[in-house]
Amino acid sequence: MNEVRSTCGYCGVGCGVLIQTDGAAIRGVKGDPSHPANFGRLCGKGLLLREASFSNRALFPLVGGVRRSWAETLDFLAGKFAKTLSQHGPDSVAFYVSGQLLTEDYYVFNKLAKGLIGTNNIDTNSRLCMASASAGYKQSLGADAPPACYEDLDHADCLFIAGSNTAWAHPVLFRRVEDAKARRPEIKIVVVDPRRTETARFADSHLAIAPGTDVALFNGMLHVILWEGLADHAWIGAHTEGFEAVRDLVREYTPKAVAASCGIHENEVIETARLFARSRATLSLYCQGLNQSASGTAKNTALINLHLATGQIGKPGAGPFSLTGQPNAMGGREVGGMANLLPGHRDLSSEKDRSEIAKLWGVNQLSAKPGKTAVEMFKAVHSGEIRIVWIVCTNPAQSLPEQKLVREALERAELVIVQEACAATETTAYAHVLLPAAGWGEKEGTVTNSERRISRVRAAVPPPGEARPDWGIAVAFARTLERHLRPEAKTLFPYENPETIFNEHREATRGRDLDITGLSYRLLEERGPQQWPYPENTSMGKARLYEDGVFPTPGGRARFVPAPYRPVAENADARYPLRLTTGRLRDQWHAMSRTGNVAALFAHAPEPRLALHPSDLERAGLAEGSLARVRSRRGDLYVPVEPDAGLKPGVAFLPMHWGARFLGGSDARGVNGLTLPALDPESKQPELKHCAVRVERAELAWRLVAFGRAPDADALELFERLDPFMREFAFASRALAGEGVLFRAAAREPPSAALLVRIDRAFGLGAADALRYDDATRAIGRRIALAGDAIRAVRLSGDTRSERWLQDYWKRGAAVQGVRRYLAMPLAAPPGADIRSARTVCVCLSVDEESILSAIRDGASTLPCLQSRLRCGTECGSCIPELRGLLAARQDAA
Repeated sequence: MNEVRSTCGYCGVGCGVLIQTDGAAIRGVKGDPSHPANFGRLCGKGLLLREASFSNRALFPLVGGVRRSWAETLDFLAGKFAKTLSQHGPDSVAFYVSGQLLTEDYYVFNKLAKGLIGTNNIDTNSRLCMASASAGYKQSLGADAPPACYEDLDHADCLFIAGSNTAWAHPVLFRRVEDAKARRPEIKIVVVDPRRTETARFADSHLAIAPGTDVALFNGMLHVILWEGLADHAWIGAHTEGFEAVRDLVREYTPKAVAASCGIHENEVIETARLFARSRATLSLYCQGLNQSASGTAKNTALINLHLATGQIGKPGAGPFSLTGQPNAMGGREVGGMANLLPGHRDLSSEKDRSEIAKLWGVNQLSAKPGKTAVEMFKAVHSGEIRIVWIVCTNPAQSLPEQKLVREALERAELVIVQEACAATETTAYAHVLLPAAGWGEKEGTVTNSERRISRVRAAVPPPGEARPDWGIAVAFARTLERHLRPEAKTLFPYENPETIFNEHREATRGRDLDITGLSYRLLEERGPQQWPYPENTSMGKARLYEDGVFPTPGGRARFVPAPYRPVAENADARYPLRLTTGRLRDQWHAMSRTGNVAALFAHAPEPRLALHPSDLERAGLAEGSLARVRSRRGDLYVPVEPDAGLKPGVAFLPMHWGARFLGGSDARGVNGLTLPALDPESKQPELKHCAVRVERAELAWRLVAFGRAPDADALELFERLDPFMREFAFASRALAGEGVLFRAAAREPPSAALLVRIDRAFGLGAADALRYDDATRAIGRRIALAGDAIRAVRLSGDTRSERWLQDYWKRGAAVQGVRRYLAMPLAAPPGADIRSARTVCVCLSVDEESILSAIRDGASTLPCLQSRLRCGTECGSCIPELRGLLAARQDAA
């Protein structure tokens, strides 16, 4: 067994991992103790990388659903591209790529689009998460460069966390927050979030502002700072420009006016401003709550204004620190892999920048025409302006807003190419051509994390089937296309391995703010991950930027940017009275193409749930677990509901992950069937965090639940078997559960008997020895199959009252001998039944909530006691914030 050092493929923390492999397969994953991002820690998702990455794989090129060789497929694609380019020009094609690509992959696709084809129609799903942060940094500081580093957590006196549930979205980084607080309890932590998240529960102060009102809050804080004389005018005068315009703007943002806009108390605005300004060092952490907004850039610049006004930047423990959502969104921006960028943080709009890259690439010129950004791109596909779209390592048929338009666009496109490691996603269903890509653990390259640290990604095993690395697919296609477009010319793509691509990318950074000319694969091998800038003839990278007060702007000064508060793009009204916001679950990732293959990652949140304040539930006539219909101006969906007292009345929360593969129905488009495509005018990032909805009772009287395992298929095979049924009902959902699958459905009228027979057949419930009960007059049916004295699979329809106890017995493999007589009876809980099921809190060690509450009742009144007794929270630590919450709730009750 060998260990291969690599980097986790999930969030932007950029954790180092050790891949345990026998050369043929990956056998395990653990944290790398030597990696400076995580020092050996991993979250639950990271620990289960092996399980997530090697299921549901695309193995061979498919053209029209038929297997083809790579040569045939590339020739077909090159011919299609050449013909389309000849007839309709370079802007008739587009590439939509991903923040999960490696830097080398990104670089080649960017050069393919802009250098060979001549179109700037290449954008990335990073547009959905980091575009506003990038635009904010560039406007205020002059470059897209987070100025702080993880080490600043150890030096900050005030942590200001805005629009980020760090405890769940960046768990390993949050462990460092907890460690810092434990070492120095005097650190003050402020969380700004409409929801009382696990991060907010840990904070000293929680500002539960109304969704979308961040700019008003930040301007109000600056008003207080100026009014009370807390600004650092010496620093402002020496290192900034534009202060007067911002000073004049915030004059009207009085604490009283801001409190009214944000829905908080006036004193909260004042005290938070004082804390921010008076702390020796204030570090801001922020993520999608600021970025995913039609005012996302303004939110970023308004927050940076606070740092500039107080001199809280360029020193240990201080600065505005954007937390990257994806593992290599930073790398994609470095190579210019977006519609408005060029390599080395160059701007497409600059003739000088275009000339420099044209010279580097060996082409005459680059197009100055702006490319289509993510949402714009699919609108152009929908209208026919773009005829060919190549989608790489991302899932727009789940992740983009206004799903009705996106799916219609994919249906209308002349050619949809999907390059994916996963065979079954919402988007692969629309692919005319499917290209199998190497996945995590199978390819080489680099990624850059949130603190500008470049880490090596290494292959531990070869890709399965005929899958290829993404850069290799792009290079092979480019060379094939060159034979059509420039047959006599020397290839623009001479790369034989990722290192040669990295070396060209490195040259593109020479003299730039992100200069990495001092880095090489060899140095990264010898010294480990390094931060940029790392220019030639230096011995190390720069951990913290702007310590000298000089910024990469024409005048060397940071810029105050006026950011007036504007309401959200879509206000609630009488028809749509609730504000829906979205966010992450602790154990799932993006569209669940990978984490959705791991049963353990469903244990904490087994099914889609819409959270509402208890008063809103009562007003809608709903109870926990009730099925509701959620409507926006663009679509609707059915989803079960749950109460959450941590929400303000009038605010609803739905996790972003649930797409049509998991949350179905006859017209299912997932969560983003509701969201709107309003864009930030600067960053072109959509407002995924807010839309107006109404919630009402689902008038679906007939219900079905089926769960268990099939005798002839593993859980993933059974999951895929259920695919045809996801659109047969008004509501349907499916999830991995234990060693099997949980499937739910609801309809206005009972379905045909034939449909139920098909569902039974999928679960292996059609056998003669299965327990059978049918009441045709009431449309009630039961099927239960046993394996020995344990339940193997169950289907309940029409009357599902027995679900809880039957599912509990199935999950635990408990013997039914004592309750066998009740299997045919629709009882919520038969006499003598041993029902223990509860939500799993600690996924790593399978510790459920009831066990934790029982231990607390028995005297385990502190976190160390709980950890000692149950071991919960001793592996990855992601559940520690929730364990603290359960302890606090018990203490409050006492």
